Order: sequence, then structure tokens, then C-alpha cells
Amino acid sequence: MKFKAPLTLVTLAVTAVGLSASAFAAPKVYQVGSNMAFAPFEFVENGKPAGFDMELIVAIMKSQGAEVELNNLPFDGLIPALQAGTIDIAMSGMTITEERKKRISFSDPYYDNGLVVMVRTADAGKYKQIDDVKGQTLCAQIGTTGAITAQKMSGKKVKLFNNGPEAFMELNNKGCEAVVHDKPVVNYFLAKRGTKDMVVLPGQLNSEQTGIAVSKKNPELLKMVNDGLKAVKENGEYDRLYKKWFGQ
Repeated sequence: MKFKAPLTLVTLAVTAVGLSASAFAAPKVYQVGSNMAFAPFEFVENGKPAGFDMELIVAIMKSQGAEVELNNLPFDGLIPALQAGTIDIAMSGMTITEERKKRISFSDPYYDNGLVVMVRTADAGKYKQIDDVKGQTLCAQIGTTGAITAQKMSGKKVKLFNNGPEAFMELNNKGCEAVVHDKPVVNYFLAKRGTKDMVVLPGQLNSEQTGIAVSKKNPELLKMVNDGLKAVKENGEYDRLYKKWFGQ
């Protein structure tokens, strides 16, 4: 699934005043990969990409005079796509880890995150704290730090899914005892769901930072992304988007 997210362009009538055609060349279009089932960071709404990450990457690249095309890909396919050169940028709430840094380059961090544990409300008396779910069957999203953490907590008793909503549904259907996932995604899901059949246990498992990923072969693009991130923080656009999507 591809979505074009163009800049606003102004078409100028060029007269013969010695200006070369290259002066009006179209902005370069960068291919951005994202797993759009990770609200409020990235998701599809009314057939179009939505979320904090999606608006942020458009703003970052716009500040650098570039455009993006947004591609919906499986999360575990993002790093291989970067390495293969089929996408230029991965913008998908990706946690910066030492293991991933061996394969790709990360921008400066743009969001502070953390993992939480969600259980069915009916089981909240049995599972009162995070340690109580260790050794139980857990659900998580494949390829994420949540999956790695869940496996450390329960070994082979972990069910992996392509995205968070699938894991949440499995919990609701009593296919596992808890879900390990990103705090803002879980909170957004519960707020939008409007029901109280699931609840987050107190505390969180860790603190993480998310970054924008590019190929190790493209240091120029990494610099462009970092420059753009700095620009949107300085001009107030980052704060506007943060407040829009996280309400803080």
C-alpha cells in the first residue's frame, strides 16, 4: 500500500531570462516504510496514513525541501527493506537498540517510550503486578522489543502477531494472559475502545527511545533527517504534533 504525501508546490511560469530548467526541478521523493497499525504513531484512517510519525516525517522532510511517499509494510520487513534499498527511511515507532544499530543507522531520538503489560480486567485480581504474569502465555508484536521482553519473561510461551491490535484481540479472546506492548499505543487503544474489559498493570518494564532509521550506506540522508528533526523542534511544529496526538 502506497500513499503520496506531497509538499505544497507552486508552479511558476518561467520566461526566457537565462534560468536553467534544473532550477525548478521537482523535489526528490523519498520512500518511507511504516507498519501502519501502531496508533497513535501510524495507522490508516479513511484510507489515508495518519498519526504522529506520519505527520512528523512529512514535516521533517518538507523542512529539507523534499517529499515522501509512505509505504505500509510489516514491521519485521522494515530493516530488510532498508538494507535492500526498497525504502529510504523507516518511520515506525522503532526503538533504538544496540542490536538494530549493527544493521541500520538511527537518527537522534524523537520520542521517549516504554513497555507496559495489559491484562483482562477480570484477571486483575490474579495479576496485580507485572511480575505476576511471568511464566504465563503472553502476546506481543513480532519483531519488536515487546516480543523480545515477553520471551525473556515467559520463554516459549509467547504468541507473536503482525501488529498490536491482533495481539489485543487475542488477549480479549483469552488466547493469552497478557500483552507486552508500547505504553502510548496501549493507552491510545484503551481510550479509543471506550470499554473497561482490559487494564494496564502498574508501572512499566523499561524506558526506551525511538528513532528514525536509514541505511548505513546513506549518511547524507541521516544528516538530512537529523537536520529536519532539529528544524521542526525549533519552529514549534514538533510540539504542535506532539500535543495533537498525545494531548500533552
